[in-house]
Amino acid sequence: MQRFALIALPYFWLLALFLVPFLIVLKISLSDVALAIPPYTPTLDLSGGWGAFKEFLSGLDFENFEFLTTDDLYWKAYLSSVQIATIATILTLIAAYPIAYGMANAPDHWRPTLMMLVILPFWTSFLIRVYSWVGILSNEGYLNQFLLGIGIISEPLTILNTNTAVYIGIVYTYLPFMILPIYSALERLDGSLLEAAEDLGCSRASAFWLVTIPLSKNGIIAGCFLVFIPTIGEFVIPSLLGGSQTLMIGKVLWEEFFNNRDWPVASAVAVILLLILIIPIVLFQRNEQKQREAEG
Repeated sequence: MQRFALIALPYFWLLALFLVPFLIVLKISLSDVALAIPPYTPTLDLSGGWGAFKEFLSGLDFENFEFLTTDDLYWKAYLSSVQIATIATILTLIAAYPIAYGMANAPDHWRPTLMMLVILPFWTSFLIRVYSWVGILSNEGYLNQFLLGIGIISEPLTILNTNTAVYIGIVYTYLPFMILPIYSALERLDGSLLEAAEDLGCSRASAFWLVTIPLSKNGIIAGCFLVFIPTIGEFVIPSLLGGSQTLMIGKVLWEEFFNNRDWPVASAVAVILLLILIIPIVLFQRNEQKQREAEG
């Protein structure tokens, strides 16, 4: 009974917070738009029993999904989101690895303090942290004032409302999600392996590439997935820091839900987005399983 309760708890969590909301969104995506509250006409009425369900199956259509293929806005938004998420993940990895490496090689009494500094931004509202970059990156912001003051530039740089600002916001926001798994992998690294590599003729740089990087691979993979997966559907960062040319599927979802009030099409967009995210989620789970089996 205890084993059943232990297994049932995560499955209940998955059912309540993933499967049920997904089925609700899928049901809306198969509905028709209407001028009503809520703004759609359900095509499935569960109160009608089995007969209503059979009628629903007989008249099932995917016109909302077909509509997504008629406008290139949607597939461009998906491709742009994947591109931005991929580039941002690579930039986050480049920024996070030296930090994680330095934390792993710091004296033991400094590591808790460094860990606290990494987690400290989470004590502040996510929206406030992102919005603060507006004051930093704007034409009259602190960054341009600093660069103008030291004479590096002669006129303000246009950073805000560009993809560059979006990348900066994503890297800043999701940096801890990349640092922590890499740090966890590097902290468990056996230092004697590096000494053995150097005794066999490797330089410190070659030992780093041949020993440290491969042994921290699991942390790198986990960090990349933890950044890439939520970045694809990001809405707040591109809305506050990006411009009209910044096309991400999160912004399209917002506009369809709240501006166009087309819930069925918006739900279809969300369903496809979730299907796209299933691929990295499954890969992430397989990597975690392999890592647990290796440690076991």
